[in-house]
Amino acid sequence: MKEPSTAEPLDRTDMKILRLLQQEGRMSNAELAEKVALSPATCHRRTQALVREGYISGFRGMVAPQKVDRGALVMVGVVLDRSTPESFAAFEAAAAALSFVLDCHLVAGDFDYFLKIRVSDMADFNRIHANCLIALPGVRQTRTFFVIKEVVDNRPLDF
Repeated sequence: MKEPSTAEPLDRTDMKILRLLQQEGRMSNAELAEKVALSPATCHRRTQALVREGYISGFRGMVAPQKVDRGALVMVGVVLDRSTPESFAAFEAAAAALSFVLDCHLVAGDFDYFLKIRVSDMADFNRIHANCLIALPGVRQTRTFFVIKEVVDNRPLDF
């Protein structure tokens, strides 16, 4: 049996396993095996190899934000006062520790970082902004973008 490796490209079966698990991560191994025309034991070994090699980084349930009072999506552009490895490291460590920050990306352009945050409403964001965001290490400026409509969110990778 061929097991995926970082030294060689994935074959068509590995790619199909990845695509199917992206669409439905709760699919049973028996179901997955049937869809990729493998025995359940072989399918399990290949899936485990994909996990071990880092092709699959984890499995989780997608929670509907509105159902848990986090229906408002906010993007925040952040500009730091210095562009040094130390200031980036301090900001990143502090941002990563904030449970309301869903994503934090170092970007090129007018901002240093973009944060993706979910809150219940504008008042909730105002509290977070006043108490947490502007107090992050090295923050010189923030610019807030309230998302009016989520057109595409968390789409599976196309490969």
